Amino acid sequence: MNTPLIDKYGRHVTYLRVSVTDRCDFRCSYCMAENMVFLPKSEVLTLEELDQLCTAFINRGVRKLRLTGGEPLVRRGIMDLIKSLSRHLETKALDELTLTTNGSQLATHADDLARLGIRRLNVSLDSLDAQRFADITRRGRLDQVLDGLAAAKQAGIKIKINTVALRNFNEDEMSDLVAWCGREGFDLCLIETMPLGDIDGDRTDQYVPLTVVRERLERDYTLIPSTYVTPGPARYVTIAETGGRLGFITPMTHNFCEGCNRVRVTCTGTLYMCLGQEDHLDLRDILRSGDANALDAALDRAMRLKPKGHDFIIDRKGAKPAVARHMSMTGG
Repeated sequence: MNTPLIDKYGRHVTYLRVSVTDRCDFRCSYCMAENMVFLPKSEVLTLEELDQLCTAFINRGVRKLRLTGGEPLVRRGIMDLIKSLSRHLETKALDELTLTTNGSQLATHADDLARLGIRRLNVSLDSLDAQRFADITRRGRLDQVLDGLAAAKQAGIKIKINTVALRNFNEDEMSDLVAWCGREGFDLCLIETMPLGDIDGDRTDQYVPLTVVRERLERDYTLIPSTYVTPGPARYVTIAETGGRLGFITPMTHNFCEGCNRVRVTCTGTLYMCLGQEDHLDLRDILRSGDANALDAALDRAMRLKPKGHDFIIDRKGAKPAVARHMSMTGG
């Protein structure tokens, strides 16, 4: 292994999230506009380039790799990429290879994912009501996702459900989601909506602080502080009544940046050191030059640019989002 990736605040970057595509078969209303214009294929890294870039990070000490999108499982040839990257699990250079998915393609791919060493998946699911699910995704089918979850569970893959808390939409479902996850053996992570990209609406109409959600949940459940941690930003409790884990990701009400150990790469090879800042480095041209030393130098430069934290805010004073790019571009 080469020199570890350490930023100027002494934080070790050991977690890489890579978007393999900006395309998605859903159009979730908090994530993207309904009529998205996606990137031309010529701008997107090839599967071989994605493999090469991920390997460069692993050689610098990244231990956890998460493939995201858009929806990663709609990328043509994605299983070939996962198969290739799984060699780093076999050599123990990588502790975990995982995905964040909307679940729409899981029924097809769950068995192969398990065979290739995928032990855990994050699945985005914001409602257990079929009509609400169709409304929030604009084109998704709840039964398709539930079938995918059943297939992944049958294949032995651990599931964490990611739910974005949305005011006047799914607030009344939180207790039901906790109970359902408890019955299914899934972890649940609640997330505050973040000001990323133009979504054809006002985010102040969506935003609900998780402090409010937690207070409501405590009327129905006993939340026990937990020492369980993951490489991500969630803070966990245990639900006494179900034995399940419940996580809270609170970029708006509690800045969790002090322990940040991750960076993100888009499907075009742009490296973002922070989800909530615009500082970035274009790695695509360096990657295509074939100069491994130049790529290593760029990663070192990125560590010097990684900010201390994000500056997310949601209010009615500004019409524009805090960050112009959509979550689907950076990778969820």
